Amino acid sequence: MLVLALDTTTKGGSCALTRDGVVLREHEGDAARPHDTRLPRDLMVLLDEARIALDEIDVYSVATGPGSFTGLRIGIATMQGLAFAAGKPLIGVSAFDALARVAGLHLESRRIATWIDAWRGEVYAALYEGGREVEPPTVRSPAAILPGLRGRHTVFAGDAAELYRSTILDILAEEAEIAEPASPLLAGTIARIATEMGQSGYCPAPHAIRPVYVRRPDAELALSSRGALRQGKP
Repeated sequence: MLVLALDTTTKGGSCALTRDGVVLREHEGDAARPHDTRLPRDLMVLLDEARIALDEIDVYSVATGPGSFTGLRIGIATMQGLAFAAGKPLIGVSAFDALARVAGLHLESRRIATWIDAWRGEVYAALYEGGREVEPPTVRSPAAILPGLRGRHTVFAGDAAELYRSTILDILAEEAEIAEPASPLLAGTIARIATEMGQSGYCPAPHAIRPVYVRRPDAELALSSRGALRQGKP
């Protein structure tokens, strides 16, 4: 099974091609350039290097979030377009699931806090134990999350784990560990997870995919705020 995967949850993101769960190619995106200026060209370059034609792809896969609203929309729309045109399934994979999978591969600890930068001094966060999500995604400040993790060793993974490294270590001290690398490329792992899902019979149509936003987009928040003001609510 050939799977083409894309992750646009971070500024750089990544894309990957796997065959039966084995990574053939994985490229990191250029964080200095917006996703819409690089896609779908990044995917085409990846396929050219692997000497794989687009019509050979069996399954498409994309990170569903959480992450940048704009990045998620562009990534999902790109993969939906390719999957629709080819008549192939599109499997969405949580970036948190991929992060937890990568961080759990080489570490003794199996309690993993997945953190992705949510800006505004906040992080998108979830908690995994033994490879399974035990606390659902939320968006809060590091200072609000960390006290609740005291009492057990926790490995932190994701770009926000690196961004808030000093805060994590200051509050949790020896109970905390930052994964190495803290912010790995995820597209290859997303493709492997999609392979497992596809082999189990899960092959959804492209239109069925749903992004994981956690926090509502700014445009929606602004509309709600204006509506509340018109109704005289604080």
